[in-house]
Amino acid sequence: MRQIILDTETTGLNARTGDRVIEIGCVELLNRRLTGNNLHFYVNPGRDSDPGALAVHGLTTEFLSDKPKFGEIAAELRDFIDGAELIIHNAPFDMGFLDAEFGLLGLPPFSKHCSGVIDTLVRAKSMFPGKRNSLDALCDRFGISNAHRTLHGALLDSELLAEVYLAMTRGQESLVIDMLGEASAAGGEHAPRVMFESLDLPVLAASADELGAHESLLDGLDKAVKGTSVWRTEPAQVESAQTV
Repeated sequence: MRQIILDTETTGLNARTGDRVIEIGCVELLNRRLTGNNLHFYVNPGRDSDPGALAVHGLTTEFLSDKPKFGEIAAELRDFIDGAELIIHNAPFDMGFLDAEFGLLGLPPFSKHCSGVIDTLVRAKSMFPGKRNSLDALCDRFGISNAHRTLHGALLDSELLAEVYLAMTRGQESLVIDMLGEASAAGGEHAPRVMFESLDLPVLAASADELGAHESLLDGLDKAVKGTSVWRTEPAQVESAQTV
């Protein structure tokens, strides 16, 4: 499975009022492995950044003045993400800007070239309801160092988000994916299939102390929401898989 973690920096918050993309960072995952095959562009937007946006990313008009226009990098970006699943934090923001940039060039929407989009912000809100779920907050929660992140940068943020995503999705189901990925990498598309029945997955039961600590945590969540937290409710039966 090929996935691309993507982030952008922009001149402001609204593509509909003329704000533009000024930086794009893409980090490639292949079967849940970082490949090092990344893509990064600075883009000359042809306009100044809003003061608030400039304070976030620090990319001045002077710095961007000799960088390529979006039209000069659009084809390479499209080819790089073509057919991949995109992983983005707050995906509607970045996808909206990229669709707008492609629209200005008279091209089909950017979103038409990927196989799907995973929004890690939506997933984080589901996993940690009522908590801060910014990229910085998730790095802290998963023990990922972001000490070198003094300003937002598209490539750096994509690299951090890749680690966050892998941490968010690491479980017994990802162990199966990892094993399948290793078999695929070893022999390409002709590698022998791994039968799920043949996988001897260990099941580690929680100790009495761990169960007690878990109940205490749930009691605290119930108290915080003044009712029954979602972690105590029975999951609904899913009729069919939902595509993100």
